[in-house]
Amino acid sequence: MEQILNFLSGGFLHLTWWQVALVTLVLTHITIIGVTVFLHRSQAHRGLDLHPAVMHFFRFWLWMTTGMVTKEWVAIHRKHHAKVEREGDPHSPVVFGLGKVFFRGAELYRLEANNPETLKRFGHGTPDDWMERNVYTKHSLLGVLIMLGIDLALFGVLGLTVWAVQMAWIPFWAAGVVNGVGHAFGYRNFASPDTSTNVSPWGIIIGGEELHNNHHAYGTSAKFSTKWYEFDLGWAYITVLSALGLATVKKRAPKLKLEPANQAADVNASTLQGVITHRYEILARYGDIVRHAVTEELAKLKHTPEAESNSNWLSLKRCRTWLSRSEEVLEPEQLAEVDSVLAQNQSLSTLVQMRRDLARVWESSSASSEQLLADLQAWCQRAQQSGIESLEQFAYRLRRYAA
Repeated sequence: MEQILNFLSGGFLHLTWWQVALVTLVLTHITIIGVTVFLHRSQAHRGLDLHPAVMHFFRFWLWMTTGMVTKEWVAIHRKHHAKVEREGDPHSPVVFGLGKVFFRGAELYRLEANNPETLKRFGHGTPDDWMERNVYTKHSLLGVLIMLGIDLALFGVLGLTVWAVQMAWIPFWAAGVVNGVGHAFGYRNFASPDTSTNVSPWGIIIGGEELHNNHHAYGTSAKFSTKWYEFDLGWAYITVLSALGLATVKKRAPKLKLEPANQAADVNASTLQGVITHRYEILARYGDIVRHAVTEELAKLKHTPEAESNSNWLSLKRCRTWLSRSEEVLEPEQLAEVDSVLAQNQSLSTLVQMRRDLARVWESSSASSEQLLADLQAWCQRAQQSGIESLEQFAYRLRRYAA
């Protein structure tokens, strides 16, 4: 009887509570790596190819620790990118609200996983072998039940807690933090047409998924970090796997190339290609110009005696963040107030209109390369003749972009 009680209290390993906690962190970390390297970067976006042995290990591990089906996860994530921030996005805080995505993200996932049209349209190219059809997909709950038995055998009663943490890890960090917080709080390196943010520059806890804005800017890149101070732990694992011949990187975000300032020529085909390739970085820089102009205008108005009661000052203060954002992510009421503010300020109106015109260079799907080049040349000429110093400098820098 004593042996049975000892087993129930400590399992086969008889670890202390802190040792159990450490093991739990290791187990959940492997799950995170499986999600970011296998499901996300390899399967959903084809940013890298994994050796069959590595790929099957992750499939088996995720079956045991999450019960997620590869095709379902991939299809839902691809649909998120295709419909981002619009009706049809499976888990957008803009559509559902941050609270629902953060606290009920797993519920939204399950709802979309039961949509056969989503799986048919977005789930192509995922594993479809005998194991996938007859074990991993057909018996998706069996793996997590086996994991429960293993945890109880290894850790005793504490194994139930270990298992519960394993089951909650991905719903909290992926469905809640990345899909929710990653579209609400943080910083943005790129002005992608959505609300994605980098939650943290150090992608350690979620294996690099913290760099969510970087990912939305270059969705197929196997590497999420883009700045020198950012760290992508998932990429570190990919680098090790590549060195061992167990992974092949297929796609990475393009590096920004600028011609030397003293060699900047007129806008040419290389400039056009460089501008299109780095459009989200360009829009982010442009957003800084708009924000700076708004700050200067607010400072001018604030020094007037009637500033606090001035409707223009109050409206501009409300619109200060909206003015630097893409129109696609603004509500109709916000757009209306932005237009009202711009009608009162010629300089800001010029800046915002020029941003819209610049975006048309890469948004046009029917114009020829010659027409796009002519449009970019005309835009740079207008910017340099605008009389707005920051816009003139921006146009000069734009001429230095290269393919």
